[in-house]
Amino acid sequence: MFFVKIINNILSQRHRGTDIRKKMNISSMFLIIFALLQAEPLWAQDNAEQKPTKTLEEQRLDTLRFGTETEIASLIQIVKAEKIHYLDNELIEIAQKTRNRNILSGIFGFFGDMEKSGLEDRAVRVIGGRDDEANDTVLAAVDYLGKIKASGAVDSLKELISSGETRFLNSAFRALGRAVKDNSELKDSTAAFLLEYYSEQRPGDENRREIIVALGETGSKEAVSFLSDLIKDNDERAPLRMAALDAVSKIGDSEGLDAVIGAVSSSDPNVRSSAVSALAPFSGEAVDSAILEAFRDSFWRTRVGAASAAGKRRLEAAVPYLRFRAENDEVPAVRDEAIKALGAINNAEANTILDSLFKERKNSDRVRLVAGEMLLQNNADTYSARVFAEMEEAKARNQTALYNGFIRIMGTAKSTSLENIVRRFISSGGVIEKSLALDLILSNEFRSLETEIRTLLDEKKNGASIARKAKSTLERLGIEE
Repeated sequence: MFFVKIINNILSQRHRGTDIRKKMNISSMFLIIFALLQAEPLWAQDNAEQKPTKTLEEQRLDTLRFGTETEIASLIQIVKAEKIHYLDNELIEIAQKTRNRNILSGIFGFFGDMEKSGLEDRAVRVIGGRDDEANDTVLAAVDYLGKIKASGAVDSLKELISSGETRFLNSAFRALGRAVKDNSELKDSTAAFLLEYYSEQRPGDENRREIIVALGETGSKEAVSFLSDLIKDNDERAPLRMAALDAVSKIGDSEGLDAVIGAVSSSDPNVRSSAVSALAPFSGEAVDSAILEAFRDSFWRTRVGAASAAGKRRLEAAVPYLRFRAENDEVPAVRDEAIKALGAINNAEANTILDSLFKERKNSDRVRLVAGEMLLQNNADTYSARVFAEMEEAKARNQTALYNGFIRIMGTAKSTSLENIVRRFISSGGVIEKSLALDLILSNEFRSLETEIRTLLDEKKNGASIARKAKSTLERLGIEE
């Protein structure tokens, strides 16, 4: 301690040849020591006040400005998980200047996954100067342009494809299709470019598949005839026919319906299941019959496809089939898809079935959770209290997996009746419950609970992860911290 050293120094010195200890009585000595020891905390406090702790935002800005690639990559993952935006401009500025492959790839990946614009020019520059860039950086730039549907980068992507550099082709095909998806002026010409490349360049099977996928992404009717011929070709490889079925389904033009209906009867079970799934955007009696018949298929993926198509089309005639599959199918994935389809159909009969599946505690946790999720999705005002009650029951019975499952499905529920539950979680819950409370506040935009959110900003009391999430929640609700 600082003042103890001073005392020792005083006691060890002699003043004008006289031992100080002989001039001081014991009482005086203790008074001096006591006064100095009391003064030391005040001295330390004054010094602490001179060095204020930086806010979390300031710490993160420092990491971006001065951190290593590992530190920045770790921060990007945190920012992505918290879905915050206040660092976007700083990240864009770093991306414009840095040549560090890991940092640049990480920023492209983050902005792409979050579908954030702002790096289009930088990505195009990377593609244009690809000889001086790492492959990972170029691929990240290409993928970014596709994910944000950057139609302005079409020429750059076409040039990359025409260069014939095989290391970039798959990503470039995929990105090109996505880039024009919402651009009515470019999708037909882009489809024509891809079709010409397919026929003239004779690409390998993997590249052929990516071109087919890209044609579906464009949404252009110009590709339907070509794709239909692929589907009908029984000598063609199954993966390419399956990709063509998916592409025709994405385009959704009636010209491709006959090819899809024909593939429903394919001898290849994988082609069959893809064909059934591809029926979703089409309509008509033949389509309905094909979907219902597919529920009888012994190949489980075909039954999954039938349930998926029935849900997307809200096919009420499929409800009895879906009930049977949800209650009896031996494959969990089929049961899941059947329950989700009932939720999508969302009529009185479907909801009665979902209610029965949810409340029967003898059903598997998986069945009850999927049914509960659909009920919350369709009618949270009615079912949020019931799901919460079942969640409490699971906690009392130490059914940890079921309890955590209820936490997950409650996180996206939307109902004004959830405010009291949220307050309870914040006041008396643990880390999991407090995290759920913040999810519910955000999904329901409970700005009236600002005071409750602020109580979670204390890291010492709630932990760093909850404090960060509370700060992010305030930001995303547009509330100043």
